[in-house]
Amino acid sequence: MQKKEKLYEGKAKIVWATDDPDLVIQEFKDDATAFDGTKRGTISGKGEVNCRMSAHLFTKLTAAYIPNHFVELLSPREMLIKRLKIFPVEVVMRNIAAGSLAKRLGLEEGVPMAKPVLEFYYKRDDLHDPMINEFHIAALNLMEKPDLTLVKRYAIKINSVLSRWMRKIKIRLIDFKLEFGSHHGVVLLGDEISPDTCRFWDARTNEKLDKDRFRRDLGGVEQAYEEMLKRVLTI
Repeated sequence: MQKKEKLYEGKAKIVWATDDPDLVIQEFKDDATAFDGTKRGTISGKGEVNCRMSAHLFTKLTAAYIPNHFVELLSPREMLIKRLKIFPVEVVMRNIAAGSLAKRLGLEEGVPMAKPVLEFYYKRDDLHDPMINEFHIAALNLMEKPDLTLVKRYAIKINSVLSRWMRKIKIRLIDFKLEFGSHHGVVLLGDEISPDTCRFWDARTNEKLDKDRFRRDLGGVEQAYEEMLKRVLTI
């Protein structure tokens, strides 16, 4: 598979064209940002951790009948994926109060929710990705209703299987972000599943093993990412 021109470069990844118009290469960077890009830094080895973890989990999700964009791992920080038209809607699943949910609802971090919470956010950097609901999605034509129905179904199933897998490796799945897109009219899970997009807490100590260590200047960021990769690869 030949890597061709750069199609897109974001905060954490670069997307490259290939000689197949249906496939692109997703390259993971060590760059780290937080708080709408106002905090920037580098997490050594992050690109490899996120790429390898995502590839492993995408493979397992395929086996669990969750269609996604993953094709194959090309290198420790590059994967071949199906080219998607990404929906401009971030999907967030929350199992335990943390981050913005804890602040909005006046909850102490670590309080379990009675049921998982599904949220949508409008992917607009200039608006700071505001939270929206299904009526906003319909009014702004961000996603067709059948596609939204599928996205909700997939998100709930992904939360169920990921939570089960995380329990096996003594991890609490606090919350996580998903992105979906369309490939020839078929809805697929895209982006990544990693410590950048999920909150992972050690089940015994509640130690944070995710990007919050970078956001909150807790130290030990690289070690936390490596520990998560080590555990996930045993699933």
